[in-house]
Amino acid sequence: MTKRKSSVVVPAIMIAVGTGWLLTNHDVIPGVNWIWVLGLAIAGILTLAIGGLDKATVVVGPFLIICTVLSILRQTQRISVDTEVPALVIVAGALMLVAHMLPLPAPKWLSEEQGRSTG
Repeated sequence: MTKRKSSVVVPAIMIAVGTGWLLTNHDVIPGVNWIWVLGLAIAGILTLAIGGLDKATVVVGPFLIICTVLSILRQTQRISVDTEVPALVIVAGALMLVAHMLPLPAPKWLSEEQGRSTG
């Protein structure tokens, strides 16, 4: 990770936490834990923004963003945990299949690990 990219992580997390705290204090959609929800969303966005597109980030980034949406739906009682968890398993499998089918590079950290173990 470059220094420039890594320097946005802490400010982005602080913005997410502050926004979540503000939304919670002002009862915007009462019952939603905004710190958790925005933390998931920021983690998903940063995964894609900092990691670029590869076989790992194309699974992890969108998965965290979809977790955000389903978490809001569960917290506002539009879906139950009995729906959320199986849906997340389906989404994870679908994203893994997409990553397998698309001509994306392997993550850099994986190729570095393989180089060390064979050398």
